[in-house]
Amino acid sequence: MKNTIYILLLIFATSSCKIKYGFKGVSIPIEAKSISVAFFQNNSAMASPVEAQKFTEKLRDMVSSQTNLALVKQNGDLQFEGFIADYTITPVAIQSTDQAALNRLTISVNVKYSNKFDATKNFEQSFSRFADYQSNQTLSSIEAGLMEEINRQLTEDIFNKAFNNW
Repeated sequence: MKNTIYILLLIFATSSCKIKYGFKGVSIPIEAKSISVAFFQNNSAMASPVEAQKFTEKLRDMVSSQTNLALVKQNGDLQFEGFIADYTITPVAIQSTDQAALNRLTISVNVKYSNKFDATKNFEQSFSRFADYQSNQTLSSIEAGLMEEINRQLTEDIFNKAFNNW
């Protein structure tokens, strides 16, 4: 009898618990049904040939996975466009007079966001992020991983600016 009561209490306790998922702070106009992310051109002389494609796809993936808006090729209710503005490698931790211990890869993108329903949310802004790596590593051996991390950070910043009022 005791076991039956414990089992019933356990079932009741777990069935009354509900997990609720949501995006607190995300501000998307209720009228918006679609979003477009134009291809981001590479305007930097130093950028990897694949950077523009990788960044554009990362931003498209971000808006697809974090919103319920239909991703369309162009003329979405909400629109992103822009270009890769800068891609630089600089020494950041000098260990001797002629050698750096760390190098920094910095990627900057210029983004224009348009909201057809609320022009006060529109913006045009530059976003920049970086990743450091040991100077004894060649950029070509770690570039893909660095670009992936930097692009993740950039797209989060852009998403937050557009939809979280940051």
